[in-house]
Amino acid sequence: MRLSAWREAAPAKDGVSPKVSAVVDTVLASLGAESDPHGFVVWGEEPSARYTIMVPTGVGLVSVQVRVNVPGEGPRAHAKLVRWPKLQIGELAIEMSGGHRVVNFQADTLILNGRDEMADRIAGFALVLIAAIDGRPWPSYEEPGAAT
Repeated sequence: MRLSAWREAAPAKDGVSPKVSAVVDTVLASLGAESDPHGFVVWGEEPSARYTIMVPTGVGLVSVQVRVNVPGEGPRAHAKLVRWPKLQIGELAIEMSGGHRVVNFQADTLILNGRDEMADRIAGFALVLIAAIDGRPWPSYEEPGAAT
């Protein structure tokens, strides 16, 4: 899913204001991400105050911790690039019951879990990371059922 689509679906619009997005986009570009990259956003418990964005690039995973409103400073983004050989991931696990899917996966220090549509996004993101670590071509980012 592209970062712009994550921003449209944000649970708190304050967290993705143009001022915040300008800081995030600059940091992502500085670490080699394309404009409006594919990635994954972990909104956490306070999406209007802080969240994390993960973007795969050719050389590794960019992880951006966003703080929306630092007193006296405005938005702040702290980012790191973890090269593929150094990226630590967990197992990709899925459980299905009653027509619902639940997925769990760990990327770097973040635990991603979700059900149904979010489970599909997590699984797709995990498969991209696994392929990148293995040095294989990345699978498509297309959402299940998305127009191609």
